[in-house]
Amino acid sequence: MKYPPYHISHLPLHETLQMPSLDTSQDGHYLVLWWKDIPLGHVYIMPKRPLSTAAYYKKLADAIRPTLRYYVGGRELLSTPWEQWIAQHNQQAWNKWMQTILAPVLPEHLPATVPVSVIICTRNRASYLQRCLEMLKTLECLPQEVIVVDNAPSDNSSEEVTKQYPKVRYCREVRPGLDIARNTGIKAASAEIVAFLDDDVVAHPLWVYRIWEAFQNPETTAVTGLVFASQLQTEAQQIFERHWSFNRGYENKVYDHSYFEDHLELGPPVWEIGAGANMAFRRSVFEKTGYFDELLDAGAAGCNGDSEMWFRILAAGYKIRYAPLAIVHHEHRREMEALKKQIFNYMRGFAAAALFQQQRVNRADYKKRLIFKHPFYFARLIKKGFPFYKFRYRTVWLEMGGVLSGVLYYLRNRHNSSVK
Repeated sequence: MKYPPYHISHLPLHETLQMPSLDTSQDGHYLVLWWKDIPLGHVYIMPKRPLSTAAYYKKLADAIRPTLRYYVGGRELLSTPWEQWIAQHNQQAWNKWMQTILAPVLPEHLPATVPVSVIICTRNRASYLQRCLEMLKTLECLPQEVIVVDNAPSDNSSEEVTKQYPKVRYCREVRPGLDIARNTGIKAASAEIVAFLDDDVVAHPLWVYRIWEAFQNPETTAVTGLVFASQLQTEAQQIFERHWSFNRGYENKVYDHSYFEDHLELGPPVWEIGAGANMAFRRSVFEKTGYFDELLDAGAAGCNGDSEMWFRILAAGYKIRYAPLAIVHHEHRREMEALKKQIFNYMRGFAAAALFQQQRVNRADYKKRLIFKHPFYFARLIKKGFPFYKFRYRTVWLEMGGVLSGVLYYLRNRHNSSVK
């Protein structure tokens, strides 16, 4: 079965409310809705399904309603004819209202630089690294420093790329492992805020500023941001965005010790907090909770060093903020085999990290989640996908194998964690 590509369009609703011209005869469309630099929501337009003007405006309103409710409150939203303004293309009324309600989150003044260390962990991906470093030069607010951690490279290509950027620091870490590289970057950083960026992402021009801004609340010890897909051309990319997306929504969220305590029965679902492709920390928190657990590296446990770190931060009573205005665009894996490997590692890392987390806080009952909840979850997927196991269901067996592999990895290594 062929899965047509989805074309991604970013629609500036402060410039026009007109329905865009969308050819749905063959391909699909993924529309990201903005008001200036504020993301409001997204809409999927299915291929081979003609879309009327009325249906388009209903989809648009449904997509942005939760975000508007967050910014203005339910009562004002109900009493404001914003849907009518959109459908009737009343740009003046719409913009005046949006300018008023979003004024608190629109920057009045952008500093040239902010005290943030940006860490890029990379390995043998010189072209991606060069694109990333070029992109960082164009940000409207620059970080204090950029550090490239070259993780067990097989050549000098990343170092040669970094030499083209005199203001970028280069660190070679000979031991393989993403969390090892992350820890090396943290120790090399000079700013109090350390932000991690994957080499295959493109950051919004205000990304560094929004990261720094989120830490202006002194109680915030870690931040995650919004991650958009940069392509939805292949089946693998569409599966990932539909079912494993890094997009955590368009509303600010705070995860604290109450969230942690409220979810102890099945273990706090810390993987919901964000994605390692767009995260930042106060450097001082690592002195209090420890560095990334190097047992959870890709190639070892699979991955999940980021969510395990969020677990320890919450367990220690600190707060993590999801800041949807700190935005990057991520390039998902294009090929199905690469996606399958990624999902296997996700589930392997999930299971291993969950058990290490329970070992540290016994009341976080991840074993109950693994023993009771997940078997029923997988059984439902197997039943729904039978007999062809297309699209979402293509990875079901690998997910199950990943969980089992993660449990076995934990049993072999439960006394060896680098975090005590």
